[in-house]
Amino acid sequence: MERILWADRALLRSVERAIKESARLSGQWLACRKGCTLCCIGPFPITQLDALRLRARLAELAVAEPDRAERIRRRAENSLERFRPHFPGDWPSGTLSEDEGAEERFATLTENEPCPALDPETGACELYEARPITCRTFGPAVRVAGENLGVCQLCYQGATDAEIAACEVDFDPDNLESLLLGELERSTGRTGRTLVAFALARGE
Repeated sequence: MERILWADRALLRSVERAIKESARLSGQWLACRKGCTLCCIGPFPITQLDALRLRARLAELAVAEPDRAERIRRRAENSLERFRPHFPGDWPSGTLSEDEGAEERFATLTENEPCPALDPETGACELYEARPITCRTFGPAVRVAGENLGVCQLCYQGATDAEIAACEVDFDPDNLESLLLGELERSTGRTGRTLVAFALARGE
């Protein structure tokens, strides 16, 4: 796990460079700022690599700030209780199914559910350093494997499609995330997508 987490840090550095470059190109079109929580409401799929990173950070926090870590874990457990009747996947493992229709229905039914890592008082992410790749890349114009990802609806107001495309940067040109997911699966057997709440409520 340590080797995977070490390689994951290289992936995160690549993502950070791409986001900074996209932000530079985007200028005032970006609305992202601390306290803006639009993308933190409603559960979203994360990879097993994201889940590993979140669990590792929560474990660190449990040593440094146990009360804070317990509040995060409790929020995750409460989210799972609300998710259970509608969860589209394998509940024991927390793995989402590949049924897009079921996932869309789940998203609709849980659209007001805040991320367990979100501090309800400050509107800040309490696990920001370990946040999933989706959180890091949502907002600015980015692409991966030649495919452009959607931008936040609050960003690029008044920009044309061509202007948005001109701000796109590939955040994983070496396909490192896919390689690490393959290694993680071989090491642990974990595969597929899950949710932040599963990662935090069911730590190692």
